[in-house]
Amino acid sequence: MRTRTLTLSAVAGAALLAVTALPAGATGAAPRSAQEGSVTAAALLAKVTSCSQISNGKYRTDEETSATIPVCGKNGAVFWKADMDVDCDGQVTSKCNSGTDPWFQDDTAFHQSDGRPLRADSLPYVVVPSSSSIWKYTSSGIKGGGVVAVIYNGKVEYAVVGDTGPTKIIGEASYATANALGIDPDPETGGADSGVTYILFKNSQVSPIESHGAAVSLGDSLARQFLANN
Repeated sequence: MRTRTLTLSAVAGAALLAVTALPAGATGAAPRSAQEGSVTAAALLAKVTSCSQISNGKYRTDEETSATIPVCGKNGAVFWKADMDVDCDGQVTSKCNSGTDPWFQDDTAFHQSDGRPLRADSLPYVVVPSSSSIWKYTSSGIKGGGVVAVIYNGKVEYAVVGDTGPTKIIGEASYATANALGIDPDPETGGADSGVTYILFKNSQVSPIESHGAAVSLGDSLARQFLANN
């Protein structure tokens, strides 16, 4: 679970766009492709052009910004459009540790099937705001291991709900998610300032949570249902 202070979180949010990715064969690297599954980024984005706000208020992308990001509802999903701060929390690895990430925590809100924290540098996962008066994610059918379609720069990456963050800030995903989308995954200086869409499919759950292949398979099926129902 994220315990980084909001002020420090803002540093990570002051991200610079870059295209830096590990070699495809690198150990621990997330699967990277221009397209995961059969549903295009354009098709998904066409369904989220307008927002029916379901949150009681709006979120900030970083501590120093104003609250402008609502959580929106659609048939079978919720979504938001924000930035991407990089979460490196979970298992200690060569890429995610207290030396590479000043705000590193060796735990995540949701755990692998063996009880261990998730591995941020190899598992694409998304961080949802901790429950508050603004929005309680569980009330919208969102749970740990739920499938998320993350869209950026014409690419679709399927991830799982893997961690929780500050109650007033939105827009964060794991090192592996950023890397797969061509976003600089450095937890201190990387991320994307804007242009990231997160579509979370209600009442979905990947099992085991650490199986990215299962997330892609289920995500593709849910994305096709999403297009048909909206």
